[in-house]
Amino acid sequence: MTYPLVGNYGTLGAEEESRRPWVRGFVVREVCARPSHWGGRGDLDAYLRERGVPGLSGVDTRALTRHLRRFGTVRGVLASGEAGAERIAALREQARAWQPGDLVGEVTTREVLELGRGTPHVVLVDYGSKANIARTLLEMGAGVTVVPASWSAEEILALEPDGVLLSNGPGDPRQVRGGAETVRRLLETGLPIFGICLGHQLLGLALGGRTEKMLFGHRGVNHPVMDLRSGRGVITTQNHGYALVADSLDPSTVEVTHANLNDGTVEGLRHRWFPASSVQYHPEACPGPEDSRRLFADFLELCRQRRAGALVAR
Repeated sequence: MTYPLVGNYGTLGAEEESRRPWVRGFVVREVCARPSHWGGRGDLDAYLRERGVPGLSGVDTRALTRHLRRFGTVRGVLASGEAGAERIAALREQARAWQPGDLVGEVTTREVLELGRGTPHVVLVDYGSKANIARTLLEMGAGVTVVPASWSAEEILALEPDGVLLSNGPGDPRQVRGGAETVRRLLETGLPIFGICLGHQLLGLALGGRTEKMLFGHRGVNHPVMDLRSGRGVITTQNHGYALVADSLDPSTVEVTHANLNDGTVEGLRHRWFPASSVQYHPEACPGPEDSRRLFADFLELCRQRRAGALVAR
């Protein structure tokens, strides 16, 4: 965390966005030992200990951030004990040898979750979904069924959804087993599809694009994005290390709808005749600005049209 003091609010169970923290380590400059918040239930140190997440404090995290921005994202390792030359060399090799594996397979739900029976009916494919995605859909009147990332298009279609939402998630989109192929088959049905973050990248792959690893990813709650259709700027929450390559997308079928104002990367797209669109950032925020919450309403309107038989692919 780049901000120097972390934990001054304590931990608030009601605001957790996943069933557990998925980080493998947590590094801060200074931990607040005596948090103060009316809804706080505990402190950061106890929270991490209870969940088996190793933490390290006393690090100049702003200097570390500057290093990463200069040289790019690198692997790291946390260790305790002696810090002799041989130990450091061994730890360096351990970090180099580490492979991330199937990160989506680790974080996805293991079971189907029925979260509401409203209309329209949305299937949320969980690649590592933040809780506020489903919560936002429910607040807008939709019924939501959450399914594992490994589900095929046929399994998803058997639930008779009015639309499919492809969630956020960790890691390289090309490593998601069957991900792009499943999205490609869903596209062919004409179902409304909305992708967020990793879901955005999977939609781009399904449409023939390619992704690349960024020198350093977009992290945080203050990234400026331009809506290229309206000319309106929005401030967004982001958390990703891969991005779609703009010139890999066929402009005759895919429109780039949003661009990052810091580095020009693709922040949104839509298919020119299928009801499919996506954004790289997090319109559900939590935490962060809610400038783009209307994207959920736009998606649900397409789902209602599909349910009414009034939606025709153009």
